[in-house]
Amino acid sequence: MGEGSVDSIHLLGYRCRRHYRPSRMNSKALNTTSIAEAILEASQMLRKAGIPEPRREAGSLLAHVIDKDRTFLISHAEDQLASEEFQSFSTCIRRRALGEPLQYITGRQGFYGREFIVSPAVLIPRPETELLVEATLELMGEASQVCDVGTGSGCIALTLLCERSDAFCVAVDVSEAALKIAKENALDKEVSERVRFIVSDCFESLPSEIGPFDLIVSNPPYISEGVVPDLQREVKDHEPMVALSPGSDGLGIIRRLIDESPAFLRKDGHLLLEIGFDQSEAVKALVDDSGFDLVEIRPDLQGIPRIVILRKSEGGLSHCN
Repeated sequence: MGEGSVDSIHLLGYRCRRHYRPSRMNSKALNTTSIAEAILEASQMLRKAGIPEPRREAGSLLAHVIDKDRTFLISHAEDQLASEEFQSFSTCIRRRALGEPLQYITGRQGFYGREFIVSPAVLIPRPETELLVEATLELMGEASQVCDVGTGSGCIALTLLCERSDAFCVAVDVSEAALKIAKENALDKEVSERVRFIVSDCFESLPSEIGPFDLIVSNPPYISEGVVPDLQREVKDHEPMVALSPGSDGLGIIRRLIDESPAFLRKDGHLLLEIGFDQSEAVKALVDDSGFDLVEIRPDLQGIPRIVILRKSEGGLSHCN
């Protein structure tokens, strides 16, 4: 699933101290604006808009606009920006001041040491989800067959394929727009031949010949309906709600995955899930009446129970076996 998990860091949110209407950046002669001056003016504008770490964000946006890294900005602080660079940078700053996530403006987000294409059609990959990838990699054997449910940008499935050159993945998502982004990322990572993308609501539209899988992995929507209004504006106003919340108590998709996954797993196969900060006890209760045995629930870096690892129990039925 930005910095921090949706329901931990992003729930902290922030409130602007005053109504903010962004003004146009300094309209002085554009060919006299240096990199240092542009960043200073932009960071002041972002600070007034209530954006955390305004100077860092301004630097990231300027680096994106001129296609240079941040080290270049420091070593060339007195270089003058071209008119079109300044105009493009001004547009990016206005968008960020209005709350649009930095990642949607740049179209990129780092995940597990790689850059992924993102757009408002997909959830922005988050550091906590890297823990889900790590746990999955530990369980992957030779030539593992993996299903990524709710793939979004494809960051989980494609990272697994990049890390394991003999693996194959089926990546499903209910959103065709999300799968378009995932396919772009697959081409970018040169793993298209080992992934199959399918539009499906969980397993609903999977062809009968697909499976069984060694592992099923998912970072499902898990934000409860009542929490959505308290999310940071970058999240609730810009990220796809279908990828954030299934409504109600936030457990709807998790229930389905626990209930339906055994039929698509091999004997001793595993289901791995990312869950919300307050859902571990509810998930344990769901597992008690399922075709799974609970292996463990791993905490994230804040100590919050985050990654659920389940093993298909001996009595778990499979229509694929």
